[in-house]
Amino acid sequence: MATTNNKNRVIVLVDGFNLYHAIHDLDKDPASKRPTNSKHHLKWLNLWSLSKALVHPTKDELVGGYYFSAYAKWIDVGAQSRHRDYVSALKSTGMTAVLGTFKEKPRKCPKCKHGWMGHEEKESDVNLAIYLVELAHKNAFDKAIIFTADTDLAPAIRMVKSSFPTKELQVAIPQQRLGKSNALVASAHGRIKLTEAHFEKNLFPEKVTLASGAEISRPAKYQPPAVPAMALALQAAIANPAQATAAT
Repeated sequence: MATTNNKNRVIVLVDGFNLYHAIHDLDKDPASKRPTNSKHHLKWLNLWSLSKALVHPTKDELVGGYYFSAYAKWIDVGAQSRHRDYVSALKSTGMTAVLGTFKEKPRKCPKCKHGWMGHEEKESDVNLAIYLVELAHKNAFDKAIIFTADTDLAPAIRMVKSSFPTKELQVAIPQQRLGKSNALVASAHGRIKLTEAHFEKNLFPEKVTLASGAEISRPAKYQPPAVPAMALALQAAIANPAQATAAT
């Protein structure tokens, strides 16, 4: 059932940590695999804006967005604060945050046998699968875009695809993870390749106003890299060619 304006109702479901780590990996130098600290700003990603950019402008209408993640309470306070601010920014756009948990899990080095206590995210992939099935059952969408490269979600996508044949399911996968997601792509009707340009063009601004009227600022770690003066001058010349000509 389409909307009253005959557009397809589209929802997005985002595997938060899966997408975060894909963006985090963009910061690694291809040769040395060491961080360049030049891509952290892409984590200040406006998922609602990105989702709107992926749907057809005249045939589709974005009607809902769901972000699945969990707060890592044992990491440093700054990282915790950035995550909470990011979730608040997402909520300001109309996204719904569905939060799972982390549980301790013993780890051991296979070579030296040294052991330590690690943490493992729980519930997020299950929550995403449950929401997908429930929203399909409630006929809440005509199309769903699932942001993930996690092949564990393939069975849920196949089930919805089989049980609700009139609904369209797309998986949105970061470009660098496409080669490891063949089973996921096969489970859906199609895939969307997410590129760095998609992220760069859909960032939150410096300040975000919440529904309460409160304002949050972009975390310092997520500040975009400084643009050289020559590049700024070139951008200005392109934007105002007549003014640039007069100045010369």
